[in-house]
Amino acid sequence: MSNLPKIAWIGLGIMGSPMAENLIKAGYPVTGFTLEADKLERLAAAGGTAAGSIAEAVADADIVITMVPASPQVEAIAYGPDGILENARPHTLLIDMSSITPQTSIDLAQAAAAKSIRVLDAPVSGGEAGALEAVLSIMVGGDQADFDAARPLLETLGKTIVRCGPHGSGQTVKAANQLIVAVNIQACAEAVVFLEKSGVDLTAALDVLAGGLAGSTVLARKKDNFTTRDFRPGFRIDLHHKDMGIVTDAARTVGAALPVGTVVAGLVASLRAQGDGGLDHSALLRGVERLSGHPTGN
Repeated sequence: MSNLPKIAWIGLGIMGSPMAENLIKAGYPVTGFTLEADKLERLAAAGGTAAGSIAEAVADADIVITMVPASPQVEAIAYGPDGILENARPHTLLIDMSSITPQTSIDLAQAAAAKSIRVLDAPVSGGEAGALEAVLSIMVGGDQADFDAARPLLETLGKTIVRCGPHGSGQTVKAANQLIVAVNIQACAEAVVFLEKSGVDLTAALDVLAGGLAGSTVLARKKDNFTTRDFRPGFRIDLHHKDMGIVTDAARTVGAALPVGTVVAGLVASLRAQGDGGLDHSALLRGVERLSGHPTGN
């Protein structure tokens, strides 16, 4: 029997499945619940235990981890008679790794405290590749003692783990992360179209750009997506659209101007409106191609 904490994992999507599997590989006993039967089968095949409900998954857990798309889904799994707060044991640590609004995280922590349940907001950056390789950047909001307790587990999932402040701080930093990533992808996409229309060898150009000040994690991770037009989702446009809504709303609340971010948020929304919401966010390239009269493959 493992001496490690018993984990309940709620939400086994593109990110959640490999993250849960990394915990299993590290020896953590993981019981999971999600709405997709094939994802539960995948968890069981990896050595985890499939639960039939949230209540069943969290009943004996020491730590509950949630990884779902947005604030409404977090609220749906956390609250109500079948939710986490009503069925987890007192003193359970709830780590929400979803990307949601800072206020949702603050409200969840307050509601959980009334049930003697501890909460951390711990959204991640790094995409599917980062989840698979366990090199995610994890930005955490919550009490220092809870962060210290969670750190060994988080180090199984990521490479850079930082407590950013009280409840909601992790989500605020994640919103800033998504702003930077979207603007960076858009800049890379514009450069790609510019280079191709100029007749330059794209692969060679991106290689040399990656070695200079223009180099970035975004360019390193998405270079092949750009050159091969492979937009299978690692992080969907739909989700980045949601995140850009979070950052623009939060910035408005605190009085921060986002002149470039607001434009890129509009470009993400436009791409989604044109039916590309299910594609990887590197598909921002398709929006630039359309504006440039460049074939997108449609």
